[in-house]
Amino acid sequence: MAFGEDPRQYARLLAAVYDATMSGSRPPARPRDVVGESWLRVRAAGVVPDADGPRSVLDTLAVERRREASGLRAVVDDLAAGLSSLTADGDNILVIADRDGTVLWRSGSSRVLSHADRLGFVQGAQWGEKEVGTNAIGTALAARGPVQIFSAEHYARSHHGWTCTGAPIRDPRTGHILGVVDVSGPAATVHPTTLALVAAVAGLAESRLRADHLLKLDRLRTVAAPMIAAMSGPRLAVDAEGWVVAVGDLAPRSRITLPQPITGPSVWLPELGECVVDRFPGGWLIQPGGERVVSSAGVRVVIDVRPGRDPEVVVTGSTGTWRRLLPPRHAQILALIARAGEGRSAAQISEALFGDPGRVVTVRAEISRLRRSVAGLIVARPYRFADGVSVELLR
Repeated sequence: MAFGEDPRQYARLLAAVYDATMSGSRPPARPRDVVGESWLRVRAAGVVPDADGPRSVLDTLAVERRREASGLRAVVDDLAAGLSSLTADGDNILVIADRDGTVLWRSGSSRVLSHADRLGFVQGAQWGEKEVGTNAIGTALAARGPVQIFSAEHYARSHHGWTCTGAPIRDPRTGHILGVVDVSGPAATVHPTTLALVAAVAGLAESRLRADHLLKLDRLRTVAAPMIAAMSGPRLAVDAEGWVVAVGDLAPRSRITLPQPITGPSVWLPELGECVVDRFPGGWLIQPGGERVVSSAGVRVVIDVRPGRDPEVVVTGSTGTWRRLLPPRHAQILALIARAGEGRSAAQISEALFGDPGRVVTVRAEISRLRRSVAGLIVARPYRFADGVSVELLR
């Protein structure tokens, strides 16, 4: 909603747009891009406009397991406090869902909760787009950002009397989305400031998670630093996710990519090559011990650049599986190399990226940074995946 917009008039326009779009006739206006793209996705998924609600609801025990696994429990009270101004009057419901769109927590007045019950908006229900169509939880997950869905922008007709606003919450350690915080209520409660407030509170929750993470690293550092100081040669200590807490005789770095799971005393790490690893309480002691190369035989690389996801590369080899989120430019480069079996020159990559074959210096610099994170898998002249590497590109 924009400032000065009449909600009733806007709802009537959206209803006309919705009815025309669903019947295949010419709508009086185009839906917003985020809504139109969502409608296309849910249609392709086979969701029908007259769907009653989620097809299944998890039991209490399953919900509790998901709460523990979500990584969101620490910020539930912060989210409720930050959004109390929207829920205090009893018209709106606060909902926190996990990365799959499953409702884990909800709070509100008995009146609005009863209304939500009739829609299946209950704990344990799955509110992804493929389940219930366009809505603030599922669409925020698919669009990877905050959204407000008002009245007939909802794909399910039963939701047209509602407005909902959701924002994703990301894990500060990995960048992956942990879940969504959502405020929903009757369509008449829509307000243009709600989206900004929900997004800001989600950001504060991420800050709280980041602070908790740094505190845990500090505690781990008090254990690891004396151990690193007593060792000789290059070495470092990391937590279970690869965040560095102490370094000796190595260039400073904030994180390394660990395979999951670590199964033996020796592993290959993209940034360090062959390393000896030893567990200590809360993390790993790592000593580089070999060349920064890896045998490419039998290595499988999956490059995921599908829409609605954070670009990611997953590498599976003899020492385990590791995954890394990719900057958009690196994702583009890997996809270009994957599509060209015989490889591409710097000029060809420059032409594909920028429409100009002359920006080879920029391309080489980007590929140099990329090769440091996937060492041994990409060779040059021309740039291509090493022999023996199996590559799958998800687009």
